[in-house]
Amino acid sequence: MAGDDEGAVERMRSLASVRRAREREKEKRRGGAAEQARAAREVIIPDVITVQELSNRMAVRGVDIIKMLMRQGVMLKINDVIDSDTAELVATEFGNTVRRVSEADVEEGFLDAEDHDEAQETRAPVVTIMGHVDHGKTSLLDALRTTDVAAGEAGGITQHIGAYQVRLADGQRVTFLDTPGHAAFSAMRARGANITDIVVLVVAADDGVMPQTIEAIQHAKAAGVPIIVAVNKMDKDGADPTRVVNELLQHEIVVESLGGDTQIVEVSAKTRMGLDNLIENILVQAELLDLKANPERTAEGVVIEAKLDRGRGAVSTVLVKRGTLKRGDIVVAGSSYGRVRALLNERNEQLTEAGPSTPVEVLGLDSTPSPGEAFAVVENEARARELTEYRNRVKREKSAVGGVAGASLADMMAKLTAKKVSELPLVIKGDVQGSVEAIVGSLDKLGTDEVRARIILQGAGAISESDVQLAKGAGAPIIGFNVRASAQARALAEREGVEIRYYAIIYDLIDDIKGVMSGMLSPIQRETFLGNAKVLQAFDISKVGRVAGCRVTEGVVRRGAKVRIVRDNIVVLELGTLQTLKRFKDEVAEVTNGMECGMAFAGFQDIREGDEIECFTVEEVARTL
Repeated sequence: MAGDDEGAVERMRSLASVRRAREREKEKRRGGAAEQARAAREVIIPDVITVQELSNRMAVRGVDIIKMLMRQGVMLKINDVIDSDTAELVATEFGNTVRRVSEADVEEGFLDAEDHDEAQETRAPVVTIMGHVDHGKTSLLDALRTTDVAAGEAGGITQHIGAYQVRLADGQRVTFLDTPGHAAFSAMRARGANITDIVVLVVAADDGVMPQTIEAIQHAKAAGVPIIVAVNKMDKDGADPTRVVNELLQHEIVVESLGGDTQIVEVSAKTRMGLDNLIENILVQAELLDLKANPERTAEGVVIEAKLDRGRGAVSTVLVKRGTLKRGDIVVAGSSYGRVRALLNERNEQLTEAGPSTPVEVLGLDSTPSPGEAFAVVENEARARELTEYRNRVKREKSAVGGVAGASLADMMAKLTAKKVSELPLVIKGDVQGSVEAIVGSLDKLGTDEVRARIILQGAGAISESDVQLAKGAGAPIIGFNVRASAQARALAEREGVEIRYYAIIYDLIDDIKGVMSGMLSPIQRETFLGNAKVLQAFDISKVGRVAGCRVTEGVVRRGAKVRIVRDNIVVLELGTLQTLKRFKDEVAEVTNGMECGMAFAGFQDIREGDEIECFTVEEVARTL
């Protein structure tokens, strides 16, 4: 009976086994059919992809992909990331076709191709005013637009780019960009040259071509834009335009009177002399350039400046290059995006739209974009988020890569060397992004192999409590350039002992930081030779030790001075101290040339006859950058 039961169980198992075998056969046939169906599937593979996402795109179980990778010797989990090459191998193994795409493809279509000629209309020229500091650039622009900008600048110095549009009597318009002339704003001037059609080079008739004038010429040439020279301050007694023309020749700027193609205009911002000629020359040059843009399209352009306003949030000054920017448009600029809430011109008037070559202030972006960034209108917020998230991710990855320690010997040596560098931590807040960039650039140039400034935080906007907390943690002072701390931040800084320094002129800021960094440099040890002596005889005296009987052969020897002892042309004591100096039985301060004396040295007993003693003083000399 028991045997029959065992046989029944065996038969049942056999039937189940047969059934399982049939199911496997059916599954195999279905799998084959599915694989044939999948052969036509196109799988899109980005730069990196998780196993789970790949299985979804291929319509294959994740476990099958993991098994396939295990056979290849790769052990992965469902949420692990694989590169595009491995993903392509898996996809082709399962009979799929592959289309590789890059994450950077999200940038495609952000800035459109050039417009067709028939859709374009004549636009206003964009003119950048360049030149050396205090040569009258802003005053000239004031005269052109009859408003006083210079009065609002600290010390009469333009500290960031201003953008203005001048409307002429005949209805024509000219857009002016006023760039700073100080050397610290080199990057801003370069930016000005790259978004301009014509450069007006302002040279003071009484001062001639100066370093920043030369730099402005180089920027204009690099950007490939025509130059019009405006010789300013012609009302002054020492005005000499001929000298300016001759000095410009040294930099390959040949004016029309000498057979060149550069126009030169003599002007005076003070007396308004020659302004009409300057405008006329700009319009003639613009006509030759045949400047056109399509206003009937989505707007594109460049961010000129950006700042954080306490009441209005992020405010960006932009120059529309083509298309028309309208209120309500969704704009992406660098890693910032937002809906345009308001458009304001230089007179603080509300606009509903801004066409080509129009500079406007845009309100509504979620953060301050970097000056020089391209901006464009996108179709919806989803597209804007996709772009900005990708750009932020790329920025984070770059900074992460920059922070990874090197593994090579060269990297390790560089790291060890870097540890010897004294760093001055700083938190820098400015009124606009461009000024902050210029300050950081200037401080970087001050750095040496021994000392440098380390910028903990840089940004536009008022000094906040979080800035003070950050400065406290890093042990850094806060530098405020044309900004102030809020009442809460000021109170917190006083409680925490964080120093806040305010500046309005970049010269003062750079000079102060330079002074602090100079103080961090280790001083130079400077030796001053006093005299030489020769040991005639050495004695051992109880309770005193070894004493040298010497004759001074040159100069003087002084008690307390440093000594170097030389034996057979080999230095046996490098930096000893002359502790005791006696003349007969008396202790003396110094002994002069030709006299005999007794000497004892601090911590050194190995004195021998014939040793030469060199006596000198060491003084520390402070170094400067």
